[in-house]
Amino acid sequence: MTAYTLTATLPRPYETAVADVRAALADQGFGVLTEIDLRATLAAKLGVEVAPQVILGACRPPLAHRALEIDPSVATMLPCNVVVRAVDEDTTVVEAFDPGAMTALAGDELTAVADEARTRLTAALAALDEE
Repeated sequence: MTAYTLTATLPRPYETAVADVRAALADQGFGVLTEIDLRATLAAKLGVEVAPQVILGACRPPLAHRALEIDPSVATMLPCNVVVRAVDEDTTVVEAFDPGAMTALAGDELTAVADEARTRLTAALAALDEE
C-alpha cells in the first residue's frame, strides 16, 4: 500500500476479480459510474501492450453529496478510482484511492466523509480476501 492507496492482492484470475470487486463495492453502497479499459485504450492509442487493467469509477452518492456540501471543488477527486490489474494468470491486484488522502488536499473539514469512504472501501477490499 502506498500513502494514497488501499490495496488487496487476490489469488484469482483477472476476470473473476473484476466481477468480485464490482460485487464488493455494491455491498458497500458504491455504484460504478465509469469504466476505463486501460489495456484496450493504450493498445488503440499508443500501440502498446500492457497487462489487463481496468479503472472503475466508484461512487456512493450520500458520501459524494456530503463532501460536495463541504467543498464543491472536491468534485475534481470524484468518483473514487478503483484499479483492478492482472499480475499473472492467477493473481490480481486491486487498488483504491485512499479517501483519507483527500484531506491532505482539501482540508480537515472532509475528514468525517473521507473516514467513512475509507472504511467502506477497506471493507470492500477485505471482503475480497474472504471469497
